[in-house]
Amino acid sequence: MNKFLKILVWPIMMVPPVYLAMVWDKLPQQVALHFDLKGNADRFGSKNELLTTVIILTVMNILVYLILTNIYRIDPKKYAAENKERLQRLGVGIVVFMSALLCMILYSSSHGNISFNTGLVLSAVGLLFAFIGNYLPNLKPNYFAGLRLPWTLENADNWKKTHALAGKLWFAGGLLLAVTCLFMPPVAAFILFTAVMIIITLIPCVYSYQLYKKQKNINPVN
Repeated sequence: MNKFLKILVWPIMMVPPVYLAMVWDKLPQQVALHFDLKGNADRFGSKNELLTTVIILTVMNILVYLILTNIYRIDPKKYAAENKERLQRLGVGIVVFMSALLCMILYSSSHGNISFNTGLVLSAVGLLFAFIGNYLPNLKPNYFAGLRLPWTLENADNWKKTHALAGKLWFAGGLLLAVTCLFMPPVAAFILFTAVMIIITLIPCVYSYQLYKKQKNINPVN
């Protein structure tokens, strides 16, 4: 991965805490901390609780990035090291998404808004899935990332074909969500989001099992 990108990812992680420090004095004593499906605040708390939330999510962001960029070191699969660059790029994408989501929450809090744009959040998640889908076909078999089913892990051809299909579905499904969720009512957008997530996850799993059964019939165990 580009060295500049490796360096840049750390300031991106720190954007939410820095932003919070900049708007701290503008925050009301009570801020929205949880929202329902329609984006309306259904739980409030002190701004100190918001600070705790930002710290926890920032730490989680860092941990996810460190895990994704280092799991190849402990993966017993023969070609796991080939995933290094791909997993690092996935890590950067997740860091950008999490930091942007935190900044959105802080922006709403600092401006006194008590509603949240559910469609915008689901649309952003859709873009994240499309981003992940773009990398799925290139992932080599490993025990930590991808569709880690028993039959994909034991057969490289099954892994390759399953992730080729999953990559197309995740990319297309993510783009569909990114576009449609922006213009749908919140509840409808959430229903569509759930349905698409089930479809793009279930279809590759069923397809992978069918490949496994077909291969088993061709080469039966004596």
